[in-house]
Amino acid sequence: MKLREIVIEDAIIPSLKADKREDAVREMIQALVDAGTISSDQQDEFTKAVMSRERKGSTGFGNGVAVPHVKSPKIDKITVAVGISKEGIEFNALDKQPVYSLFLLLSPEERPEEHLDAMEAIFGNLSQDQFRKFLRQAESVGEVLTLLEEADNSQIR
Repeated sequence: MKLREIVIEDAIIPSLKADKREDAVREMIQALVDAGTISSDQQDEFTKAVMSRERKGSTGFGNGVAVPHVKSPKIDKITVAVGISKEGIEFNALDKQPVYSLFLLLSPEERPEEHLDAMEAIFGNLSQDQFRKFLRQAESVGEVLTLLEEADNSQIR
């Protein structure tokens, strides 16, 4: 699975305003609403679902990254928003460090294999120091898109 196939271009936020975990999730879900990917009447429901998942165990995995995610019957296809925080967000990460790069993943509940494929595509790139470094330095949607395309093109097929 390629990142450019699942990341919603209009839901890339190169400079998150939020400085708290729930506010960041809310801001990214708002971006998905603004992009027309989810409806505004689902916004609170998805925010609550993602935060409920966070309470079960933080998705802040260390090295400045987090992948908040949830599976839902109300999602038809894998949907990802990307957010970059310049100051860092306390995300209760495993390494206790702030999070700078977030991939918010919404997946169809009835297709868990797609969820796993998306997680693999995301983590496969976030585990690379170079990818994390360039993502954190990205200043625009265009720079994030270029990085995602480069990551997709360098995948071993």
